[in-house]
Amino acid sequence: MKKIIIAFLAFFILAPAMAYPHEVNKNNETVLRHTLKNGLRVVIIRNPLAPVVTTEINYLVGSNEAPKGFPGMAHAQEHMMFRGNPGLSADQLADISAAMGGDFNADTRQMVTQYFFTVPSEDLDIALHIEALRMRGVLDSEKLWEKERGAIEQEVSRDLSNPQYVFYKKLLAAMFKGTPYAHDALGTRPSFDKTTGAMLKKFHDSWYAPNNAILVIVGRVDPHKALEKVKKLFGDIPSKTLPPRPVIHLQPVKPDTLHLKTDLPYGLTIVSFRMPGIDSPDYAAAKVLSDVLSNQRGKLYSLVPEGKALYTGFSMSGLRKAGIGFGIAVFPRGGNAEKLLQEVSSVLVSEAKNGVNPDLVKAAKQHEISSFEFRKNSVSGLANVWSEALAVEGRQSPAEDLQAIEKVTVQDVNRVARKYLDMQHAIVAVLTPESSGKPISRKGFGGAESFAPKNPKPVKLPEWAEKAMGRLVVPKSIVHPVVTQLPNDIKLIVQPEHISNTVTLYGGIKNQPDLETPKGKEGVNEVLEQLFRYGSTTLNRIRFQKALDDIGANESAGSSFSLQVLANNFERGVQLLADNEIHPALPARAFPILQRQTAAMVAGQLKSPDYLFGKALKTALLPQGDPALRHPTPATVMSLKLQDVKAYYQKVFRPDLTTIVVVGNITPEKAKRVVEKYFGSWKATGKKPNVEFPPVPPNKASQIHVPDVSRVQDRVALAENLELTRSNPDYYALKVGNHVLGGAFYATRLFRDLRENSGLVYYVSSSFQIGKHRSDYLVNYGCSPSNVSKAKDIVVKNLKQMQKEKVTDKELKMAKSILLRQITLSESSIDDIAGGLLNRSLKDLPLQQPVIAAKHYISITSGQVQSAFTKWIHPENLVQVTMGPSPQ
Repeated sequence: MKKIIIAFLAFFILAPAMAYPHEVNKNNETVLRHTLKNGLRVVIIRNPLAPVVTTEINYLVGSNEAPKGFPGMAHAQEHMMFRGNPGLSADQLADISAAMGGDFNADTRQMVTQYFFTVPSEDLDIALHIEALRMRGVLDSEKLWEKERGAIEQEVSRDLSNPQYVFYKKLLAAMFKGTPYAHDALGTRPSFDKTTGAMLKKFHDSWYAPNNAILVIVGRVDPHKALEKVKKLFGDIPSKTLPPRPVIHLQPVKPDTLHLKTDLPYGLTIVSFRMPGIDSPDYAAAKVLSDVLSNQRGKLYSLVPEGKALYTGFSMSGLRKAGIGFGIAVFPRGGNAEKLLQEVSSVLVSEAKNGVNPDLVKAAKQHEISSFEFRKNSVSGLANVWSEALAVEGRQSPAEDLQAIEKVTVQDVNRVARKYLDMQHAIVAVLTPESSGKPISRKGFGGAESFAPKNPKPVKLPEWAEKAMGRLVVPKSIVHPVVTQLPNDIKLIVQPEHISNTVTLYGGIKNQPDLETPKGKEGVNEVLEQLFRYGSTTLNRIRFQKALDDIGANESAGSSFSLQVLANNFERGVQLLADNEIHPALPARAFPILQRQTAAMVAGQLKSPDYLFGKALKTALLPQGDPALRHPTPATVMSLKLQDVKAYYQKVFRPDLTTIVVVGNITPEKAKRVVEKYFGSWKATGKKPNVEFPPVPPNKASQIHVPDVSRVQDRVALAENLELTRSNPDYYALKVGNHVLGGAFYATRLFRDLRENSGLVYYVSSSFQIGKHRSDYLVNYGCSPSNVSKAKDIVVKNLKQMQKEKVTDKELKMAKSILLRQITLSESSIDDIAGGLLNRSLKDLPLQQPVIAAKHYISITSGQVQSAFTKWIHPENLVQVTMGPSPQ
């Protein structure tokens, strides 16, 4: 259930010219600040975790500065920055970006437009070259805008196909009526239809200036050498006189109630308030208040164990002059939304009137301290944290937020609660689940007409970028873990990293519920996973959460388990995690409540479009009676007894199927001692269960449509089973070939044909899922219903072309470059390192598999790629599943 609120809330959210002496803090992290004579502010943070660097350039312009009637102007210009600049064409940019690993993106919000690259450290100069050229000028021709307009309008269609996003737009309009905050940065199709290339160029010329930008560089770099590169490339770009910015005049919020439909399998009740903005002295206390209200020991969360809600939480997002706070509760299909809304409102009113629990204020501050340290564990994440602090919040560093929070008192939190949790000025909403129509099997549509352009000619790169294309070497991995088999057969993998004073633990148990669940007991694993949040046999739910709060740790237990904790609290954190994992409380009083909640969730899920989409895809690919087609029903869930849950736990949760990965500021010796001390008593009983699906025969072509009245865009999946297995050497040739097709924006065939040249889609992805005994190939895209067959024809044409002709030398080299650099980039965060090690262990792959793969990639020939695609891919067998309006 925790993923519910995370997924939902994902939708919300000048100095004098002088050089500052660099700051050196713990963990060998150096901060160098400098402002160029043209006003460009530069902050360089040395983070030696991996030979990787992230550049994030923040332009202090967003939808707030968009001309009236054109709310998506800043967003459109963000798109056009990838369509070429004087001295750098779109094809050149795509090829260079792909050659550096393809990890680049951008985003636009009300206050800022951000562009970021994460590349191997040796490619920093190339990333800076690109950003300097894009700051100097942009093409923004009418011809290029005509092509990009289709893609950005598909992005609008995608977001408008999400009912939660539609609600958020309505909420902004109501909460900030009459101000630029009243619309987000996405834009609208009518405004894009009126937008011209000349308007976009004027916008760039007005706002894209060094004195309106902050450049953040984070990674394994020499800060002074990096600064010299910045001076050389950006120093002669002239500053500009910026246009006046809009003034924000906030009006009182008028209370309102919004009723909307959602295609989720559950409903949402939301109580929202205008909160203090980033510039307000109340902002830090409001952040603490938000954490307090979300705490699982709090009154709001108590609605969950009481059986009144499936999940609850509170979150806050801030703009400079105001923010929004959300109290959210999830209810099952058919649940009493109005009653739950009253419950949530009552809790919030009570907290404001009577004051919050002082111990929860202490816990919130402790978690903020821990979170501050966790942020150092990712190169790109740290760049984003600094960018947020400097460009969005107007701070000097992220530490300012922490310092403000440390000063917050209980009295501050209570004062802010009384001031802002005002039901007289609240906007409430109910999003009610709406059923999908019945999936429809369809006859074929679309013809042999080809909508794809011919393959483009090779692009000549600028001299400064040639070296990025020419370097094909096996990357040196920084991951050299110490592996130990504990006496009870737990595999322990430890990778010391000293980038922060934290330790991260990831654990996993090889399991497959579809194979391990007794017949008629489907849903037992879902109930068990929810029961873990009730603590252990020694600490009940409240006491267990308090123990975690006391050390500022993040913990989750289940078939996948994890712990994030400060290094000095590692032993206590592992003690709590092991207690929860090995001795879960599984309380009898909680079981019937969770059973009813799970049954209600399942009932809604069985009617939801997203579930029916996934089911239709599996049904089309797998033979009748395949175990992967099993699913819970309300009847099977309600037939469960607590003893069934305990029996399933005893069968599935066993140390001889478990891997634990520890990464962070710890020695292998200490990690082994602590893990063995608390997990060592865990014993396995009985025979190991089967956790591997059997092979499946090739599928037949079919087309299925899943109606979804809330969508204006179709979601499309094209897929087929493969008889290939993970041990087959053709696996590497297919991986290389797939990166000729997709994975690096305009530099790859599907992106170029479907987005750059035709504007039919906003996104397209292609992937192989290769297992021990069964595998599949999958292409995903989203487009207007009228273009589904056109896009499919282009995909099929590309697949057939891979079989008829060898890929070009340039494409082969590009695909290899992407794959090789992605190996380096995959080690640029603690989470990625830990997750990669765990994933490989659970799949019985060598821990150094990325380096092994790199050696294979380098040796792959174009003939091997063609042969592998000819042997394994059968476009005539593709299954097509669509979700949304009826496709054409």
